[in-house]
Amino acid sequence: MSYRRYIFMLCLFGLSVSSMATSSLVHAAIPSVDATGKLFPSLTPVPSLAPMLKQVNPAVVNISTYSIQQSRQNPLLNDPFFRHFFNIPDRERHQRQPSNRRATKRQQSAGSGVILNAEDGIVMTNYHVIKGADEIQVSLVDGRSYEATLLGSDPDLDIAILSIQGNDLTAVPVSDSSRLEVGDFVVAIGNPFGLGQTVTTGIVSALGRSGLGIEGYENFIQTDASINPGNSGGALVDLRGQLVGINTAIIAPAGGNVGIGFAIPINMAKASMDQILTHGEVNRGQIGVEIQDVTAELRQAFGFKNGQLGVLITNVVPGSAAESAGLLPGDLVLKVDGQATKSTGQLRSLIGMKAIGEKVKLSLLREGKKKSVIVKVKDPSTIKVMNKGIHPLLEGVSLKNNEDGQGVIVAQMTRRSIAANSGLRPGDIIVAANKRRTVDLRSLKQALKRSPSSLLLQSSLLLQIVRGGGSFYLVIR
Repeated sequence: MSYRRYIFMLCLFGLSVSSMATSSLVHAAIPSVDATGKLFPSLTPVPSLAPMLKQVNPAVVNISTYSIQQSRQNPLLNDPFFRHFFNIPDRERHQRQPSNRRATKRQQSAGSGVILNAEDGIVMTNYHVIKGADEIQVSLVDGRSYEATLLGSDPDLDIAILSIQGNDLTAVPVSDSSRLEVGDFVVAIGNPFGLGQTVTTGIVSALGRSGLGIEGYENFIQTDASINPGNSGGALVDLRGQLVGINTAIIAPAGGNVGIGFAIPINMAKASMDQILTHGEVNRGQIGVEIQDVTAELRQAFGFKNGQLGVLITNVVPGSAAESAGLLPGDLVLKVDGQATKSTGQLRSLIGMKAIGEKVKLSLLREGKKKSVIVKVKDPSTIKVMNKGIHPLLEGVSLKNNEDGQGVIVAQMTRRSIAANSGLRPGDIIVAANKRRTVDLRSLKQALKRSPSSLLLQSSLLLQIVRGGGSFYLVIR
């Protein structure tokens, strides 16, 4: 036998042996059973989310909204020369233009929602999904469609509550979102890009995300389960099929999903829903403190241990619930009702969940010692706000000096104040008032005494505001 033929026979023999040796491994890697286990009943079924989704999918709905706009015909169509040049006959012009010279146009947008009460037909979705809608349609996975009634909304949290009249509805069970942990598996269900109900999976990537500037109250669940436009208002459920969050936003620098999505914890959303169903609106209370995130410099100055988390109280409003409870500037808030607070946004959201008159338990660190304090949440209008007498148009606005000496910070404000209705927001920095530079509260008071420009009403203020890195003028009236 030649050398080449001998090598060929060895290779062929080795290939046959290796094929027999690995055949069992190959078969082991291929699923031998379907999701129900009916193919080979003697074998264990492979893991599948299908049984859970069959229970949850009927509770996730598609939402279509319609708004009616009035559009005026282009006046150039009335010009005979223009019509002649572009060969537009008079007959077509009259067909396009009704007798009132206005035409109606319907616009449609798509989103998602979740049925939380099957008996009463209560549906939760995002406020931005139905904002400005004249008509709202809710479609179920089985093809049924209903016209929905808006019961109320919470724009600060981006929640809206709808009602539909239907039979044999399915509601999704609700979990306790405070028990979520980073690494828990979650499933997002919604209507991305209007394609229809779609399921994606992932994990909880982070908890308590805030400071994103997406909503007024932020305490988001971050997930890498794909969330895309149209998923807004849809369900984020755990592997038990229980609702843990309402999908609401994504970070998409390239215009698509990059694995960073955000959901409103269902505990927060349900607190708003309960107020809407009871009162028709959401009235948030306050305890009367100013707060600040703990920086490395503050941690060292206050003698906090390395890695110490919490939110620092910088001021206690006179006459507030916080003052009555004995809170002091320099207290470090560790927990609210047992839930850890890691940022000012998270603390603000946890307090914002509470109804007016409800009591909360704050766990504090004061001069190295831990203690607990019970504080009653009050109506913001009953709290004596700092700088109350600085100007009538700034009633209900709490102001403080900016640490870098550049302007005055809007620390707090009552929701229904004149300034709030004019567009002023917490976190805004007032750098000028009535065309005069303001570097602190003293210079602001001096500027407010100056009469506004003759172009403005005497009952108005002209403020220059810095917000989000940009500067603009705002008139308070």
